[in-house]
Amino acid sequence: MGSAVRVLAEATPATRDRYVDLLRVGSLAVVVLGHWMMAAVTPDGVGNLLAVVPALQPLTWLLQVMPVFFFVGGFSHVLSYRSLLRKRPEGSADSDTATSAHSVYAAFLRARLQRLLRPTMVFVLVWGVVALLVQLLGGGGGLTGVTLRLVTQPLWFIGIYLAMVAFTPPLLRLHERYGWGAFAGLAGAAAAVDVLRFAAGVPYVEFLNFAFVWLAVHQLGFLRADGRLGTGAGTGSGTGSTPSTGLGALRSLRVPALLAGGGLIGAVVLVAAGPYPLSMVGMPGEKVSNMAPPTLALLAHGLWLVGAVELLRAPAARLLARPRAWRTVVAANGVAMTAFLWHLTAMLGVYGALLALDVPLPEPATAAWWAQTPLRLAAAAALTAALVAAFRTFEHPAPPSATTPAPGSGPLAALGATLCLLGVLGLSMVGLGGLLEGRTALLIAIPVSAPAAVAMTLGGWLLVERAGRGAVRGSDQRP
Repeated sequence: MGSAVRVLAEATPATRDRYVDLLRVGSLAVVVLGHWMMAAVTPDGVGNLLAVVPALQPLTWLLQVMPVFFFVGGFSHVLSYRSLLRKRPEGSADSDTATSAHSVYAAFLRARLQRLLRPTMVFVLVWGVVALLVQLLGGGGGLTGVTLRLVTQPLWFIGIYLAMVAFTPPLLRLHERYGWGAFAGLAGAAAAVDVLRFAAGVPYVEFLNFAFVWLAVHQLGFLRADGRLGTGAGTGSGTGSTPSTGLGALRSLRVPALLAGGGLIGAVVLVAAGPYPLSMVGMPGEKVSNMAPPTLALLAHGLWLVGAVELLRAPAARLLARPRAWRTVVAANGVAMTAFLWHLTAMLGVYGALLALDVPLPEPATAAWWAQTPLRLAAAAALTAALVAAFRTFEHPAPPSATTPAPGSGPLAALGATLCLLGVLGLSMVGLGGLLEGRTALLIAIPVSAPAAVAMTLGGWLLVERAGRGAVRGSDQRP
């Protein structure tokens, strides 16, 4: 464990909610492991283990943990935005309220997006150069072509998270006015979208649930930040704020238990009676996916996961009070986004090496395949660690400058965030194959090429940087 990590861990304020950091790292680790396990690679291409063995699909009810990441994101965004509001220059909250709000918004976007976009842009630019060289040299077939298409797919997560950051201030105002009602409104909108989609057959309406479902989960993080989930996890709570004994402890678990039980029952009923598939991740060839676009069943799944992790908060807090455990979480948090971005590169690199060395690839789900799995996972983990060592420096945000964002910086930052969102989502859809052929994918009915997606992302990031530069950094409960 590095000395820098030790110093950072020892300097942790008593008010920091360490469990949030554990949930962030843990959810990304589960996603990475799930991707490595689900990949059914053969010399002919890449399949999905869950399609080969449908009996494994119930495991997605435990392993589809993206809702947990978005939930803790909501919690962190509340802390960051409110901290920046408190640090506004004196006198800015009265006569020039709109200007001050725009400046805070620009500063908030820059602070939140730095740890996402800096490592993401490095990933995109490195892979863009590799893809171009491969295609100029006449390659791009077989596993190489599959790799160029697959490595950018996880960027959809970055795009959704960008939207959550951008919508935090208006949704926080709704939360502060309506509390649980704001969450209920988003959940009700998600239900209405599915009714229009499945019962009325309204075309394209389902894409609205990319916003309603994920923002509803994000809204639960706001409720947690204000202590409305009943676990004592309000803003500024530390590791020891949850009641651990007696009637108070039982009462504090009531809301999480209702979320977990109600969400689980709701998901079971929806899957059993409705048009929703069993798997909580997308499956090849499915007419309906719970993930893309998200469904009401996935929202119910998110509720059950949020409730479940909140029920585990007290024992986890006791574990994180141990110095060694907390140092591990601190170290992992410093490289989590870099590891997420490069984990598919590592996995496909391992398979490519096996093929290049003429190592036989057993048929997926056979005894030989399962016997080889631990070695593949260990190799993918080692290669990911090497990539993290090479690129981890880009995950550290640049320090703020001494100036205040200029008037009107809020709309400029919002435009930049929108361009980033569209660019990242477009790149996740089109991939990096077919660069020389001008391959495109439809993004909201508009064809987008990889170069155009990269340009939008880079241009949007530069706008956010320009608009928000000079802000005082807010609370860093990390993105």
